[in-house]
Amino acid sequence: MSDTPTPVRNWKIAEQLPAEIDAELRAYPAIVRQLLYNRGCLTASEAEQYLSCNGPIYDPFLLTDMDQAVERIWHSIQAEEPIAIYGDYDVDGVTATALLTQVLRSFGAKVEAYIPNRFEEGYGLNNEALDSLAQNGTRLIITVDCGIRSPVEAEHARALGMEMIISDHHHPQGDLPRATAVICQRRPDNTYPDVNLAGVGLAYKIAQALLTRHPLPGHSAEEWLDLVALGTIADIVPLTGENRSLVRAGLNRLRLGQRVGIRALAQAAGIAIERLTASDVGFSLGPRLNAAGRLESALAAYALLMANDVQEAGLLAQKLDDQNRQRQTLTHNLQKTAEELIAADPGEGSLVFVAHPDFSSGVVGLVAARLVETYYRPAIVGQIGNTSTRASCRSISEFHITDALDQCADLMERHGGHSMAAGFTIRNENLPELRRRLNAIAHEKLGGLELRPTLRADMEIPLSALQPGLLLPYLDRLQPTGMSNPDAVFISRRLHVTQARAIGKDQTHLRLIVTDGNIYYDAIAFRMGAWATQIPERVDLLYTFERNNYQGREGLQLVVRDLKPA
Repeated sequence: MSDTPTPVRNWKIAEQLPAEIDAELRAYPAIVRQLLYNRGCLTASEAEQYLSCNGPIYDPFLLTDMDQAVERIWHSIQAEEPIAIYGDYDVDGVTATALLTQVLRSFGAKVEAYIPNRFEEGYGLNNEALDSLAQNGTRLIITVDCGIRSPVEAEHARALGMEMIISDHHHPQGDLPRATAVICQRRPDNTYPDVNLAGVGLAYKIAQALLTRHPLPGHSAEEWLDLVALGTIADIVPLTGENRSLVRAGLNRLRLGQRVGIRALAQAAGIAIERLTASDVGFSLGPRLNAAGRLESALAAYALLMANDVQEAGLLAQKLDDQNRQRQTLTHNLQKTAEELIAADPGEGSLVFVAHPDFSSGVVGLVAARLVETYYRPAIVGQIGNTSTRASCRSISEFHITDALDQCADLMERHGGHSMAAGFTIRNENLPELRRRLNAIAHEKLGGLELRPTLRADMEIPLSALQPGLLLPYLDRLQPTGMSNPDAVFISRRLHVTQARAIGKDQTHLRLIVTDGNIYYDAIAFRMGAWATQIPERVDLLYTFERNNYQGREGLQLVVRDLKPA
């Protein structure tokens, strides 16, 4: 497997819209009609609803157990009982923790946040933390972004005299934990219309329900939509349906710059807060907020979101920015080590599985994601401790990684996740057998398939068809884009390359100028710097089209997703 280059990608162009849909959407330019059809808009009214992003925001009481949750929280507020918000250390968990803590404090509740340390405690609920919370007098625990697979810990909390409300967007396994309320849109008996809410989305729903049942003068749930946007984008859940509506409203709130911590973080990242996009959150703010939990403790990210003092926020933002640079270096180094280990022991070939004592559990998920890019196979990367290994998994669309882990549940201490990403903890003596079983499952599922990543494009157009004045306002209205609601992607062929050079640290990226003979465009191709010395005279590009704001100047550029000789 060591000799495997980055896999050649298939380019798949969406089918052309039928004539009757073309006629139905005639109010829009031809390119936009195709974009709308590709996003499921078949009528003029559907197109307008999609572009205006005014889909339904559902009643939070449609979530099973929400009535019980609100009643129990209100009792704690009235009785001045100590409440703990127990979150996760990623951006979704930290934003959800900050959101509910701030909402409950607005009601005058006695509430504290608890975010476990990734390195000392691992993911989710743990009994030692519950013991500590009980000793501090906590009577009610509200989990956010965790807890759905913790029935043993829920029983332990009950034995300690604490009640628990679990809110978690992950897939349940087996019986639900016994708790006062279990709020999870994926529980089997749930009828909530949208299953794709992130952990912070569920926290927002609790806030929405509480403020609906007990209005608080001067406050509305919408105040916290900025946190919903941050956590939802960073957690890479589908940006469709309710998520898309919440995120667009949240981005509008973020652009106001009212939260001093986010304003300071954007400044540290070199982003103009008033022009913040979903991509800025996903590729700049999210990684910086995540860096704290990956290298040390997520408490710095939580403190930044809670900060009211400009000077404190500035110091915290600079710390996160520094940690993000350290995280980038660590990820790069561990990826090189992982690839060397894979070369020495490639396994069966259907799955990448690598673990080592020197790996950092804070970045194994990022390394796994890079290995998926390199080999286009499910990838598992673990840090071997004294007695146990903690691992993160990233997968491909053809292989549901959490289903595969479920089939090996007897070997692991804990596990959980989604179809494309998961994590687990396992005793070291069980690691070889887990690797053997997962390889067998992967071979059975993937053995007969030609595994090549597919990049999807909306249409093939000549470069001169990119008319900024006509197209860019509609591309803005496609936002926010992300998982299941992608950016508009185009293919243009036989473009003449007039300039190509490697840029960035270590000459990692590629800067191009291309033309079709009628119009010239700048183009940037991230992590394609190696092409600079071997670029052919003519190329086919698969790309997105965007404004480029750099050092106060706005221009237009192509962002290249893939490049092939013409």
